[in-house]
Amino acid sequence: MSKKNKFLFTYKLTQVLSGIVAKVVFKRKFIRNEIKGKKGPIVIVGNHQAALDFTSLIGATNEHISYVVSDSFYNTLPLKKPMDTIGVIPKQQFQTSIKEVAQMRSVIKKGGILMMYPSGLMCEDGLPTPIPRATYEFLKWLGADVYAARTSGTYFCTPKWSGKIRPGTTYLDIYKLIDKDDLANMSPEQIKNAVDGALDFDAYREQEKHMVKYLSADNVEGLENVLYICPNCKKEFSIHTKSKNTLYCTECGFAHTSDKYGFLHNSGSIGDEIRYVSDWSRFVNARVREDIESGRLTSLSSYATVQTIDHEKRKYVDIGRAKITLTQDSFIIDGTLNGEEQILEIPHLSFASIPFSPGKRIDIQNNKVTYRCILDDGKLAQKFVNMVKVFYELNEER
Repeated sequence: MSKKNKFLFTYKLTQVLSGIVAKVVFKRKFIRNEIKGKKGPIVIVGNHQAALDFTSLIGATNEHISYVVSDSFYNTLPLKKPMDTIGVIPKQQFQTSIKEVAQMRSVIKKGGILMMYPSGLMCEDGLPTPIPRATYEFLKWLGADVYAARTSGTYFCTPKWSGKIRPGTTYLDIYKLIDKDDLANMSPEQIKNAVDGALDFDAYREQEKHMVKYLSADNVEGLENVLYICPNCKKEFSIHTKSKNTLYCTECGFAHTSDKYGFLHNSGSIGDEIRYVSDWSRFVNARVREDIESGRLTSLSSYATVQTIDHEKRKYVDIGRAKITLTQDSFIIDGTLNGEEQILEIPHLSFASIPFSPGKRIDIQNNKVTYRCILDDGKLAQKFVNMVKVFYELNEER
């Protein structure tokens, strides 16, 4: 098979398989699809609610789309050759190398379509991760028409904190956001306002408009790892689940039960009702920020099993044990790695967040190396993430 035919076959197969996911899991419906029939050069920017958001987009046009994906995703799937064949571009979240910039620029120069998820990470609470400021300057430098691909509902289909698939109707709105001629005359701040305005979301408030029933949407098991502070008594790590659909505080008795749409209702007699998981998460983040600004919270530590990617095996493998400490400026990994005593200091202020799995692990990126830290105290994962977010916010404000 020729290289061109191999590409066409692989890409078409990817579209077919993705189309099955889009139909069966996401039950995708288009609001608009202005990318259909369009040729490049085009940059598509999308919001990121779920790990498989790309499956809803790849069949929106017959034209080839070059996807920017996380380096970890690229290097741990047993699909390197197919991904290389269709031109996937691996990239570390919140870090960009000259090679990656050149690959993305090449797509545009050749008149192609480039797909980016600027926030870099799927959400854990129905809210987006901030977009790094350099993204807006990068879009201006690329100099191509910018389209927005805005998904709604995919968060509920595959919530990060659950790990289970919950099929239900989702929506995809693809439309031209910025013409390349207008882009040339816009400042990075103007580009930021346009992109942020298009991609910002609150999955729970959007659900109020659509009122979609997702499979087992009332099951909140795992959500306690995200909403780990009680809004009533302010106690940390006192939130637990019972009967699959109720979050409750073991300290004060505060209890909220989820309905079939994913909304919360006060099912006890204590405290005020918090209808949206996103609002509860905002409270948690505000509490962390208050603790950091007051000086009550300056660092966080946990012992962990540390892993890195074995590129031959294409999976994460154990390389040792270490104490993981987050300070205001850096992550410190102190332990035995690859049989040697090491102390690594990795600055994090450019990280708007970090990849993680609620209740289990955090990933610390250091250029092309990602240290996956399986925490002994898994419930600290979300607190690590929230602290990174606050440190990033404070740094941006300065």
